[in-house]
Amino acid sequence: MHRLVIQAPDIATQDLKQLARLSDAYEIQAINPQAFKLLGAQLANEEAVADFCESNQLDFAFIPEDLSVRDIGLVVMDMDSTLITIECIDEIADMVGIKPQVAEITAAAMRGELDFRESLTRRVALLAGLEASALQRVYDERLQLMAGAEAMLRGFQAAGAKTLLISGGFTFFTERLQERLGLSRAIANVLEIANGKLTGKVDGDIVDAARKKAELIAWREELGLRRDQVVAMGDGANDLPMLHEAGFGVACHAKPKVVAEAPYAINRVGLDGVLNYFL
Repeated sequence: MHRLVIQAPDIATQDLKQLARLSDAYEIQAINPQAFKLLGAQLANEEAVADFCESNQLDFAFIPEDLSVRDIGLVVMDMDSTLITIECIDEIADMVGIKPQVAEITAAAMRGELDFRESLTRRVALLAGLEASALQRVYDERLQLMAGAEAMLRGFQAAGAKTLLISGGFTFFTERLQERLGLSRAIANVLEIANGKLTGKVDGDIVDAARKKAELIAWREELGLRRDQVVAMGDGANDLPMLHEAGFGVACHAKPKVVAEAPYAINRVGLDGVLNYFL
């Protein structure tokens, strides 16, 4: 048995009733004004439900009915354009007037059109000579959490889940977010700095798609968790291997390729929509 979780900023009662009919659900319960769960939904009807939700701009997810938030032991998140609203490297580039050039490379990499390692190396090289103080300006002036991020984290953390922030971005930002949000672990790339300026190089191995996947698997096994006790969130093509290793891999406001290939997707509500799957 499954519950069908339906989410959107505005959900018509008639749409919920139609979805209950399509999914053979026996009861509709409100989670909050933007989220409802339909109990007893039949997974065999997923295609019809998906078509209806796409036509009516609703997010949906079929979740095993016996799974609750206390069963989730690990939550893994990408940072840029997932946990936060910006791509940090693009905003750093804006400090030296080259945001369009860097953003173009970023977008191509997130769509899966460029190798991530190559794209990061090219982008970081363009930042050579920038004062390291620009990183703090980006954090102070431009970095904002994605809508629903804090509520999502509070809910999972209160239930006992460990949290991992793993990013192809930079430790300058992940370390500050880890402290600010009480995250269990944070992993990212180290920008090389010499004499107070960026050298245009990354210090150490680059955190790419393979590293994200490997870190998720390693901590899942360390904690002795089943796949269905792990949630992962991301928006770019380099997140897909990680999303497929989680029981609940969620494309969050993601690129079309990621939405198409990820097991779950949140497009119309905030990150707290992922927590709602298990309430």
